[in-house]
Amino acid sequence: MNIQTPNIFTGTRVDHFVLHNGEKAVLPFSESEYEARLTGLRRSMEQAGQRAVVLTSMQTIAYYSGFLFCSFGRPYACVVTQDSCTTVSANIDAGQPWRRCYGDNLIYTDWKRDNYLRAIVSLIGTGGRVGVEFDHLSMEMFAKMRDALDAELTDCSAASMRQRMIKSAAEIALIKEGARIADLGGEAIRDAISVGAREVDVAMAGRNAMELEIARVFPDSEIRDTWVWFQSGLNTDGAHNPVTTRQLETGDILSLNTFPMISAYYTALERTLFLGEPDARSLEIWEANVAVHERGIELIKPGAVCREIVAELNDMFAERDLLQYRSFGYGHSFGVLSHYYGREAALELREDVDTVLEAGMVVSMEPMLLIPEGMAGAGGYREHDILVVGEKDAENITHFPCGPQHNTL
Repeated sequence: MNIQTPNIFTGTRVDHFVLHNGEKAVLPFSESEYEARLTGLRRSMEQAGQRAVVLTSMQTIAYYSGFLFCSFGRPYACVVTQDSCTTVSANIDAGQPWRRCYGDNLIYTDWKRDNYLRAIVSLIGTGGRVGVEFDHLSMEMFAKMRDALDAELTDCSAASMRQRMIKSAAEIALIKEGARIADLGGEAIRDAISVGAREVDVAMAGRNAMELEIARVFPDSEIRDTWVWFQSGLNTDGAHNPVTTRQLETGDILSLNTFPMISAYYTALERTLFLGEPDARSLEIWEANVAVHERGIELIKPGAVCREIVAELNDMFAERDLLQYRSFGYGHSFGVLSHYYGREAALELREDVDTVLEAGMVVSMEPMLLIPEGMAGAGGYREHDILVVGEKDAENITHFPCGPQHNTL
């Protein structure tokens, strides 16, 4: 590597430099875990004839290096060759990326435009075939990187996604803790619900409970990005509607959604509740959604095909004349993702996904029905559990109770 290492604090303006400020932090996983991930990536690189890959998305950089960046308009990278792994970060972050990454780190400065690209070239040179994430790079950055590297850029995102779909034992252990903490946040939310309380007040109770538990169980982790969407009444119609200051009223349909984030790993709990007894039509719709949810949990097992699970659940809704109110797919993969980055599109419970479930996959079951305002039973009904697929069956790691018997408040 041609890394410039002058002391920039004497006034020398360089394109890029190394700063080992402090000691390496405790990372989310062991060195052997990161080496195993890199070995898998290098195997796919060799198969694709890629002499290096330049990873640019938050999820892949975090997966292979442990470092989760904050972009704020600046590009980042993890550059992997057959014998090195180097994160490339902006000078604004100083030594934190080096402390929080597995492998090396190179900082680029903003004295000149495109020092980011110069830093990458300094690591791998020019020419040959280089892997990049087709599903992440903008057209502008793709062209600039191609020209700077004078290389053939080919896709590495699909191979990386396939690798991330199968979780290691260490990942599953962390995800299970996340599911437990999501349940804990749900309990705090249920305790905070009362007539007159605002959505934001209830949401803060759940978030605070989860962050305190993350800090207790994972004291070496960064405490960031845990959140709650707690919705009421009309605000339940969308799965990702933000929290408001609306005050809760007797008779409200409620949607509880807790999302603890532990070192870039996302877990979730989602439940429908009612503040007071639901009317007959609301109860009918709620029970129908719960029935589909419970059947969906039974269908998640090794050897099951995503689209075939969807077909059976669609039939259940159709039999109840509710299929037209289904608002999204029935579930998705879990791992390094969040509401603003990451997705493993090949492991979603949708009509157009042919993936066969296998041991090591982690997937949700989360049916939702939306009944528009003005109709009987209006509101959004959603339940959500997380399952770890094993060799013979699947383990449900969500334990917060579901349905009218437990969640009528």
